[in-house]
Amino acid sequence: MENHVIEMLNIRKEFPGIVANDNITIQLKKGEIHALLGENGAGKSTLMNVLFGLYQPEKGEIKVKGKKVNITDPNVANDLGIGMVHQHFMLVDTFTVTQNIILGHEPKKFGFIDLKKAEKEVADLSERYGLKVDPYAKIRDISVGMQQRVEILKTLYRGAEVLILDEPTAVLTPQEIEELIKILKSLVNEGISIILITHKLKEIMEVCDRCTVIRKGQGIGTVNVAETSTDELASLMVGREVSFTTEKQDANPGKTVLSVKDLRVKDNRKVEMVKGLNLDVKAGEIVGIAGVDGNGQSELIEAITGLKSIESGSIFLNDKEITNLSPRKVTQSGVSHIPQDRHKFGLVLDFPIGENMVLQSYYQKPFSKNGILSFNNIYDKAKRLIEEYDVRTPSEYTKARALSGGNQQKAIIAREVDRSPDLIIAAQPTRGLDVGAIEFIHKKLIEERDKGRAVLLISFELDEVMNVSDRIAVMFDGNIIANVLPQETNEQELGLLMAGSNQAKEGAQ
Repeated sequence: MENHVIEMLNIRKEFPGIVANDNITIQLKKGEIHALLGENGAGKSTLMNVLFGLYQPEKGEIKVKGKKVNITDPNVANDLGIGMVHQHFMLVDTFTVTQNIILGHEPKKFGFIDLKKAEKEVADLSERYGLKVDPYAKIRDISVGMQQRVEILKTLYRGAEVLILDEPTAVLTPQEIEELIKILKSLVNEGISIILITHKLKEIMEVCDRCTVIRKGQGIGTVNVAETSTDELASLMVGREVSFTTEKQDANPGKTVLSVKDLRVKDNRKVEMVKGLNLDVKAGEIVGIAGVDGNGQSELIEAITGLKSIESGSIFLNDKEITNLSPRKVTQSGVSHIPQDRHKFGLVLDFPIGENMVLQSYYQKPFSKNGILSFNNIYDKAKRLIEEYDVRTPSEYTKARALSGGNQQKAIIAREVDRSPDLIIAAQPTRGLDVGAIEFIHKKLIEERDKGRAVLLISFELDEVMNVSDRIAVMFDGNIIANVLPQETNEQELGLLMAGSNQAKEGAQ
C-alpha cells in the first residue's frame, strides 16, 4: 500500500447541463509535487474545489491518509490539513500581511487579538519556508508575486500539510516564477505535499514528480514526469498533436497605422512610467513589446486606449490624432483592445456572456434601434462568435463569471477581433490559456496581420514574443531601448536587454 496523503476516487461532479468531473481519480503521495493538467474548462479547478469542500461531489469518495472523509466545507478541509491558493487571490487590500494571514484564526490574549505574537509567527514561518514576506506591509503596496506568498503563508499558518495551487504562475513574471519554484521545492523538503493545477508544460517538466491529465471532464491517466515529454503531455491534454511553433509567412508591412511620439505618462501615484517613448506599428505587421512587468507597458496601453490621460507627446492612428480621446472615441476610430486584466477591463462578470460580446457595439445597429436593445440580434451574433472561437459555455445566456478563465479570454478575443479594427492591441492575450487555445489565438493574430491589420502584442512570455512577432521592441524603464528581429536574437539576449544591460544592447545594434 503506497503512502497516499490524499485519494480522490471516481469523483463525479455535475452542474446544471454539464458534467464537470466524470469519474476522476487522483492520488497524492506524501512529499510529492503532483501536476493536475488539462485544457481551460477541463474541470481541474472544479475537482480541487471538491477536495477543498467548496463543492460536494455527486459520486465517489475522498480519503485523507487512508481514512474516508466527508469534506462539507473549507473549514473541514483546513482541519484535515488541506489548504488552497486560488487563481484570483482572496486578500483584503487595506489590511497588512499579518492581518490577512490570521483572519478568522486570530491568536487572543485577554480577549484581544495578539498582533505581536501573530507577527512573530508569520515572520518565523516566512523564514522557515524561504518566503521572504514583510509581515507589516499592506497588501495593496506589495507585488502580485508577494501577494501569492501571503496566500501560501495563510494556508501554512492554518497547519496545511497538503497545498493546492490553482494556476500559480499565470500572474507572475519569469523571475517570480523562478522564485516560486524554489519555494515549492523547499515546502516539499519540509514535508508538504503539493497539487499544482496548471497547463504550462515547461513548469511540469521542471518541478513535478507525477502528472494527472484530465480532458473534457474525464481522467486520461497519471504519468511519471521523468518518463514523459512536453509533446506527449500536450497531446494527452488536447487529444491531438499540438504545434509549438507558429506557422507564418513573412510580414508585408504597409503604411504606418499607429504612431506614438515622445509619449510621457504617469501612473496613479504620479510617478512617470513612460518617459518620452516613440513607437510605430504598420499595417500587416505584429510588433511585440518585450519587457519585465512594471516598465511602463500598462501605462503605454492605457494611454493609447484612452484609459489614462497623458502628460505630453502625441498618439496618431492612420494620421489622425487620438491623444487623450475617451475610450469609446478611441474604439470608434478603429482600435481593438484585448486587456491584460480581463476581469477589470474585459468583461462585466455578472452579465451573460452573450451581452459581453457586444460591449463595444451595443449602441449601434443592428443591436439597438432608437435606444432600444434588440436581444435577438445580440444573442444571434454571440452564438456565431461562440461557435467560431470555440468558447466553451453551457449557453450564450450563461453569466461571464461562470466560464473558466481561458474561455473568458476567448470570448474577449472573439469580440475584439470580430470588429475588424485597424489596430489590435493584445496585452497578455494568452495569459492563463492552455497550449491548444494559445495555438488558436496565435493563428488568429497572424490571420488578422495577413488581412492588413496592425497588431501590437505585449507579453511577458518570451517564447510568445519570439514566436508571433515580426519585430520586437524591448521596453525598459519607460522607453523602447532596442528594436530586434526575432530571427536575429535569442531568449538569452532578450532577457539581458529586458534587464537594461548594455552589453546586450551593443550586440543588438
